[in-house]
Amino acid sequence: MAFVKTQKTKAYSKRYQVKFKRRRQGKTDYRARIRLINQDKNKYNTPKYRFVVRFTNKDITCQIISATIAGDLVLAAAYSHELPRYGLEVGLTNYAAAYCTGLLLARRVLKKLEMEGEYEGNVEATGEDFSVEPSENRRPFRALLDVGLVRTTTGNRVFGALKGALDGGIDIPHSDKRFAGFKKDGKQLDAEVHRSYIFGGHVANYMRQMEEDEPEKYQAHFSEYLKKGITADDMEALYKKVHAAIRADPSVVKSTKEAPKEHKRYNLKKLTYDQRRASLLERLNALNSGGAAADDDDE
Repeated sequence: MAFVKTQKTKAYSKRYQVKFKRRRQGKTDYRARIRLINQDKNKYNTPKYRFVVRFTNKDITCQIISATIAGDLVLAAAYSHELPRYGLEVGLTNYAAAYCTGLLLARRVLKKLEMEGEYEGNVEATGEDFSVEPSENRRPFRALLDVGLVRTTTGNRVFGALKGALDGGIDIPHSDKRFAGFKKDGKQLDAEVHRSYIFGGHVANYMRQMEEDEPEKYQAHFSEYLKKGITADDMEALYKKVHAAIRADPSVVKSTKEAPKEHKRYNLKKLTYDQRRASLLERLNALNSGGAAADDDDE
């Protein structure tokens, strides 16, 4: 008779330790996180800030976060759903919108720290790599890029947000190798290509191509752009206005939307013992009355 060895013994089970909740959910790369939040002991309680960029289907989130034992603290945040306030009402998840969101966060956090006049950043987006230089009074605000679980390929939208934050005046250690327009063969950044992405040039080119090749699909695909009266030729001027508006007033505006008076409930309300007992008796009585009616019919 073949003997099957037990693999999961009592000793195995006693020593088994489940992974962190966010690791089980596939939300956090703890190997990367610990390298981003580890702080030198001789810096005592000095916060180590991260420039966190996350994308959803309809929104871009940029945050400045520091880690504490009690949990992460958000110093400032900016979202692409705020961009309609600055004149950008469509295309809120592309590379150009990511740049605008990064720029908005940079100007917002510097204004909060009263450093916006000292560090203006790169006022005119040229597409070239830019790093902020320290001033005589205060060192620039420094943060580390946190991309989460995103694959950091060349031209990824994460680096659009990074470029916006750099031009906004934040000091973030980086290389130009991952910006849109970097040529692997020549090993250098094509500033013109990168500038085109920052001002939505790639979207404008696609609009022109689709309008020429497939007019019907163009009408459906870019319907929101057409409703707002935005054409391929208007793209660069639109983004220039948005950048200027962000620099003019990056402050947070509180929502005027009223809080819901009645909250929706998606799960069943927990019943008390008396309610469960009454419900059970009601079901039993219904069953008994049904059984009695069936017996009467048989007679």
